[in-house]
Amino acid sequence: MHYCDYAPQDPLHTSYHNDEHGFPARDETVLFERLILEINQAGLSWGTVLRKRETLLAAYAGFDVDAVAAFSADARERLLADPGIIRNVRKVDAAIANAQAVQRLRAEYGSFAVFLDAHHPRPKAEWVKLLKRHFAHVGGEIVGEFLMSLGYLPGAHRPDCPVYTRVLAAEPSWCHAPASTFQ
Repeated sequence: MHYCDYAPQDPLHTSYHNDEHGFPARDETVLFERLILEINQAGLSWGTVLRKRETLLAAYAGFDVDAVAAFSADARERLLADPGIIRNVRKVDAAIANAQAVQRLRAEYGSFAVFLDAHHPRPKAEWVKLLKRHFAHVGGEIVGEFLMSLGYLPGAHRPDCPVYTRVLAAEPSWCHAPASTFQ
């Protein structure tokens, strides 16, 4: 079942499906949030992550990259004790390490978004290899969903979904690449 089949009928998913999923984003906090949300979703339902989104936002300092990158051992322990978030040590450690990775990419490329743009377009398998070199706890599913949610890869919405037309109007990156790139 595709996300477009059930999300519009489920209040938990409606806003994300209609207003965020597949739309391009440039803001570093949004990019970092999507990465952290996708990492936290691994092995769980997207509904679980959306239910915990507000507490994740608070726990991870509003997804401010510099704040998370500076988390101390005490902050890490606070996260691991917080029942409002997903308390998986690999996911918590990945959030901190990935904030530091974003800082390195920012220093090299100017921003996280410029880093992504510099490597677009490419097939998903190549994206996976690239992001695994820079980020912790990412694999094919996480990378694919992260990039699809931000418009770097196609497939966030079915062409018959009413949101698809709005996504196209926002000109996601995948629209500017040959379709053969993603096959």
